[in-house]
Amino acid sequence: MKTFVLGLDELSALAKEIDESLPDGGVVILEGDLASGKTSLTQAFAKYLGEEGPVTSPTFSLQQSYGEKLFHYDLYNKGLENFLSLGLLEELEKDGFHLIEWADESLREFLVSAGMPVLHIKIDKQDKKRVYTCIH
Repeated sequence: MKTFVLGLDELSALAKEIDESLPDGGVVILEGDLASGKTSLTQAFAKYLGEEGPVTSPTFSLQQSYGEKLFHYDLYNKGLENFLSLGLLEELEKDGFHLIEWADESLREFLVSAGMPVLHIKIDKQDKKRVYTCIH
């Protein structure tokens, strides 16, 4: 477990940690309250990977892809059953990084039991910075 206390302009350090923790890609579960910075972290990671263009929350589209190696999901109020029924498990088999906002514990447990590499990042607000706790 690693902890980072970072401002928005310092997220490249955490992007590097994600890349090093999942050298062959995998799933990154982003846990945090509304407006905690889940999409901001995804934006920083996309920039770290060299992706250009806007990165926005897929709240209404459920999934967005950036390039060929970065996939972003928003499961707010969706849950594991809905995730599976929509066929998104197959999406996670694509090579690359899959950043998932609002995944519940049952999805994390399911992915780990299926042998998928998972990095869980908890985000807590702390004044103008955020505390990012990375759990492997």
